[in-house]
Amino acid sequence: MVRSPLAPLALLAGWAVAFGAAAFGLRTPAFDDHPGQLFRLWHVLTRGPAPWAWNPDWWAGYPEMQFYPPGFFYLGLLLHWGALGRLSPEAIYQTLLWLTWLAPGLTAWWLLARRLGDGWLALPGAFVVLTLAGDLTAGVEGGVRVGMLPARLGWALLPVLALTLSRGEADERRPAVAPLAAGLLALITLVHPAHVPAAAALTVVAAWHGPGPLRRRLAAAALTLLAGALLGAFWTLPLLARLPHTRALAWGEFAPLATLAAYPLLAALVGAALLARRFAAAAADRVLATWPWAAVGLVFALAWLVEPLGVRWLPAHRAADGAVMAVALAAGLAAGRALASLAGRYRLSTVGLALATVGLAVLGGLPGRTLALWPRAVDWPALESTRRGLRLDDLWAALRTAPSGRVLFLRSGVPLVYGDEWWRPHSHALALTPLHAGRPIVHGTFTHPSPVAALVYRGSTAPGAITTLAERLDGHRLFGRPLDALDAATFNAHADRLGVAVVVGLDEDLPRITALHDNAAFQGRQAIGPFVVWRRRDAVPLPRPVGSGRWEVDVDGPPSAWVPTRLAYYPLWRAERGGVLLPTRPGPAGDLEVRLDGPPGPLTLHYAAVDPFAAAGAALGAVATGALVIARRRSG
Repeated sequence: MVRSPLAPLALLAGWAVAFGAAAFGLRTPAFDDHPGQLFRLWHVLTRGPAPWAWNPDWWAGYPEMQFYPPGFFYLGLLLHWGALGRLSPEAIYQTLLWLTWLAPGLTAWWLLARRLGDGWLALPGAFVVLTLAGDLTAGVEGGVRVGMLPARLGWALLPVLALTLSRGEADERRPAVAPLAAGLLALITLVHPAHVPAAAALTVVAAWHGPGPLRRRLAAAALTLLAGALLGAFWTLPLLARLPHTRALAWGEFAPLATLAAYPLLAALVGAALLARRFAAAAADRVLATWPWAAVGLVFALAWLVEPLGVRWLPAHRAADGAVMAVALAAGLAAGRALASLAGRYRLSTVGLALATVGLAVLGGLPGRTLALWPRAVDWPALESTRRGLRLDDLWAALRTAPSGRVLFLRSGVPLVYGDEWWRPHSHALALTPLHAGRPIVHGTFTHPSPVAALVYRGSTAPGAITTLAERLDGHRLFGRPLDALDAATFNAHADRLGVAVVVGLDEDLPRITALHDNAAFQGRQAIGPFVVWRRRDAVPLPRPVGSGRWEVDVDGPPSAWVPTRLAYYPLWRAERGGVLLPTRPGPAGDLEVRLDGPPGPLTLHYAAVDPFAAAGAALGAVATGALVIARRRSG
């Protein structure tokens, strides 16, 4: 009987499709980060791909995609263009959700099948990669259910990079690394930079085990890494240049021993990966066997050497996901080779052995729910049903009629079940308020890196990482103070700086939010479902768009005074009145302040059409592209 080489892939994909259909199907998930990610996709679709494009709807404004990797959303933009604009943002998001869910398992199977020469032998390793959950940001729990889709999509690119680096391994005239690898390195950076340490380790390890003189191989690896950095420089160069205008997100703890104890299957994968070297039959096998330990070494360097210096932009516990992928692939290689040896020695069926190994992985994954084996409907709430259950449409209708100004949410999200645990199921569906109510918001989103967000979380825009997850503060603290210790004067001062005209909390916040008890500025309390709405007596004037990149704002103050504009500060803003440029600076709320040159009145704010650092990065990328094309042609 002739076996189809694609039968194991069909089995893997069929199970994955069944899981996805049961979990989310054709619905947009409402759980945790998904609504905010949908808003970011809408932002890119409507305001364009420029990373510095201004998002006026969150946190008093922010260059949203400059400080969050844009690659995932660029893929959505490509789908939008390919469909001639006929797909809704929700349909595009659902397409990306399916792709992201399936991709790690499929790319892992592709790599392992190439190395093992048998798709059935690749099945156990691919199944484990597909279903890994636990504390992984890129796993099923973090990368699919919670909604950190870019982390999972970038994770799926690591096996593709390994395949690319193994091409031409038998030809000693070719470089140990290929120009295509540089493009993949740039893509991984744009999709999720936390996987860059694992990708860089893989590039160096592949060069180390490649053909030809060692010096030439290491030089090729260095050039590939440099080319990959330059190809993505249109985003990374301004990111690095503008770091003072963002705050690192650095919650979470790197605790490898505790993780292995909580998830025994991960410990078993580490043990299998340690054996991979014994089963290495070619240079590409030795690369997969060595890669995990190089990646793990970089993660420990981040945790023990870099983070103690206060550099928290690339947290070790996030970078650990790439090392886990390397361990899983090495373990899959070792398991596949061991199964092939057993089948040959005892004349057993590789199909039966592969399926039995999958069964053992399932049993091993039960402690700690290391593997996501089947979804429970209650864990995957849909956005449409969540809108009905929370009466969000009624809330948004009420906000449309409120006095003009921003909406301040007392919380980052809305709990979906009763309880008081910060980690209980919740949704950041309030992040969609600008789309459905036409009102800009402060708070109501997942933990955000803007200085204004830091003010809301800890009461200060001072430099330093945001180390507390926003959900831990919900219902307890605001502007750095306990809710029951936040006085009306302090609350009103922050609200005025940020242009807040409406405040929305939950009914369970009422006993603690003393700042709104008998507050003369905010009255007219209204209950809508679980929400409580306070309206300001008077409208709050915000900057008004008057053209492409131009905003008009009314300011009040004596000549030469520094006055707030109720807009977040960023270096790409400039102010002018009557053709005369006015000095600007960041205010105490991370807001843009302008020094007046005369009496009160309107002035114009201009937002730069191009970030000069991005232009310089794009030029470097163009040079790198040309050099790679020439190198490719010369190598034949």
